[in-house]
Amino acid sequence: MNGKSFCQDHRAESATWLNGVKEYFLNFEQFSLDPHITAAVKAVGYTTPTPIQRQAIPIVLQGHDIIGLAQTGTGKTAAFVLPILQRLAKGPARQVRALILAPTRELAEQIHNEIISLGRQSLVRSVSIYGGVSKYNQVAALRRGVEIVVACPGRLLDHIDDRNIDLSRIEVLVLDEADRMCDMGFLPDIRRILRHLPAERQTLFFSATMPGDIRALANSILKNPVSVQIGTMTPIETVSHALYPVSNELKPKLLLAMLKQTPTGRVLIFTRTKHRAHSLAANLEKNGYRVSALQGNMTQNRRQAAIDGFRNGKYDILVATDIAARGIDVSQISHVINFDMPDTPDAYTHRIGRTGRAHQTGQAFSFTAQADEATVREIEKLLGARIERRRLPGFDFGNFAPASRPGEGGALQAYPPQAQRYRRRFVPSMASRRHAARS
Repeated sequence: MNGKSFCQDHRAESATWLNGVKEYFLNFEQFSLDPHITAAVKAVGYTTPTPIQRQAIPIVLQGHDIIGLAQTGTGKTAAFVLPILQRLAKGPARQVRALILAPTRELAEQIHNEIISLGRQSLVRSVSIYGGVSKYNQVAALRRGVEIVVACPGRLLDHIDDRNIDLSRIEVLVLDEADRMCDMGFLPDIRRILRHLPAERQTLFFSATMPGDIRALANSILKNPVSVQIGTMTPIETVSHALYPVSNELKPKLLLAMLKQTPTGRVLIFTRTKHRAHSLAANLEKNGYRVSALQGNMTQNRRQAAIDGFRNGKYDILVATDIAARGIDVSQISHVINFDMPDTPDAYTHRIGRTGRAHQTGQAFSFTAQADEATVREIEKLLGARIERRRLPGFDFGNFAPASRPGEGGALQAYPPQAQRYRRRFVPSMASRRHAARS
């Protein structure tokens, strides 16, 4: 893989270097997209391209392979969907010409919905393919004819084996969140799928991180790719971080105390196991909170109902595992709470990328036990700074004595003073919303 690199700080970039010419893209009209696509962009409310969109869209439109590195919540999906829609606006219809691979059902459905929104005024059709639901509707859509397939690798291979899909005319292949697909063990499936694709195609990699195994995969399938990286692969700057050292036994009580005294919007809580996600959600519901769980054992309909309820305000809290939370796209998440610490810094980046989106501020609180110290050090190395250690005022830690520097207080100190004043005045606490819902 002998490619070019366009890596620069996301605060400074507003232009793209292509073929030695510096081009500025300050609005979507400057991409010269099909009028139907531009109209759809306006209809969904997009006005100014994000940094990854400003850099990636022109490169993809020119037909280059690409490695697009940007953090979660920076607009990666539209960065590849818009050029694909532009390409497919002309040429044969009702045959699969673009394949987008995603690690989870939720992310596949999110991408599919973005295609519907941005392509609603064009004639391009899309179908999402994933397990956990009947194949019937998927097969019916394929037989009617679609130009784009958004798929999870396992179910796609089922359709390939059943000869329900023809991938021989694929023009564009996208691997979204390729790092997570490898983490989930999909690499052998991806290689099997690649054998059914034509060698002559455009291949696009989009991911928040790029570990070594993904680099090796990219080297084997990309042709002279352009690398686009927006900033460094650290958690987004609109999120502040705090650690709450606590014993595992006290975590449930600390969570309840934190929710009671902390003004929040929607809260996403991460656990390490499916069982803990279910039991923690049940405990929060028992204490009067509007909460749902999201974990891998749920049917697709129940998973989608949980995400939709969290998005539309039916639930204030969603308790999820890492895999189940892939693809959650809810812009109003004010807090991410790591009830259990993630195993890697990359997983931490993915988790907290669910808050602080669209230039809003977000908070990332992590409950840490003694066994998490090595992971904390790796995360701090990634951040380039020591994360503040806190203890919740008034909480009884019993015999457990978490370290705390003078001046380190409770949850609200994560905000600058002016933000604290605003939130105290205008943002109701989770407890007040809970009691209001009961009355």
